[in-house]
Amino acid sequence: MAQRPRPHRDTTRHDTGLRDPDPAGFRDPVRRFAFELPARTESVGRARRLVEERLILWGCGPEIRDTAALVVSELATNAVLHTASSRIVCEVREGTKTLRIAVRDEGGPAGPRIRDCGAEERGRGLLIVDALCPAWGSERTGHGTAQIVWAELAHGLGEPC
Repeated sequence: MAQRPRPHRDTTRHDTGLRDPDPAGFRDPVRRFAFELPARTESVGRARRLVEERLILWGCGPEIRDTAALVVSELATNAVLHTASSRIVCEVREGTKTLRIAVRDEGGPAGPRIRDCGAEERGRGLLIVDALCPAWGSERTGHGTAQIVWAELAHGLGEPC
């Protein structure tokens, strides 16, 4: 399956051009919410509900809430299924321009990657994230194989937060 180029940013990408040192506006986040859950399949639904509830409290519109819930669900599912984690930490940060969703796991043998899943119903999580988010990526935390996988949504999606 051919993939279209995306502004996927991660620690393995090297950008030699001049750029804004804080392109998403996260230097001083407007709001931040984080929570830890056991790395079990039932935690994915809990992560989705916690993000939806927080975005309601922040006054975010239904479209960005639904999209953020789907993204955190996909990222949390990947952390639960494809890493050796006993716990995951989810974070939502509102910057001046974007909403960033991140899931930290305790690591695994490989980082996240989009794969061709053919006719299979499983394995489409990062394809969904890639289609919904203008940017996403991953970075190692410096603690063994632990990593953070993140995705950003533009505030222009539906009503702003």
